[in-house]
Amino acid sequence: MASIDIVKVDIKDLNTLQTIAKQTFIDAFEKDNSPEHFQKYLDRAFSLEKLTTELLEPRSEFYFAKNGEHVLAYLKLNFGSAKNELQDGDAVEIERIYVSQAFQAQKIGELLLQKSIQIAKERMTAYLWLGVWSENPNAIRFYKKHGFVPFGEHIFQLGDDAQTDILMKLELKD
Repeated sequence: MASIDIVKVDIKDLNTLQTIAKQTFIDAFEKDNSPEHFQKYLDRAFSLEKLTTELLEPRSEFYFAKNGEHVLAYLKLNFGSAKNELQDGDAVEIERIYVSQAFQAQKIGELLLQKSIQIAKERMTAYLWLGVWSENPNAIRFYKKHGFVPFGEHIFQLGDDAQTDILMKLELKD
């Protein structure tokens, strides 16, 4: 694979963001969820209106992993009050790291994770945290391999289906 660039997403990238966000979420979770709950979540979470609001939120940032003009993956980080629930000011939330199915197992997720760590360190935060679905052993293994440890749980609402996410964090050291 040629070089991969990590670039910040802005509002002009809205349609591309919607396309990759929907497709990677479908690839990752559609087979494990009821069609009704899944479609309800998909329609709400990845609507152009919702993504526009998220892109314009100054305490959130999106990044694409690109090979030339081709978007392979994306990342969403939250800071301060944009974080979903853990409002610790000394942390950065990784809300999403999703890699297109065709490019998985090529270390692209690791590149986005490294970008997250770099940004969190630049902001001088003590740790990164995220929620990962308890039924996603590959993602749990990925984060554990990179030093994340479980520290709690929360409910992730997929349509009308309340699912358990494991909260994991990575302490940042100089």
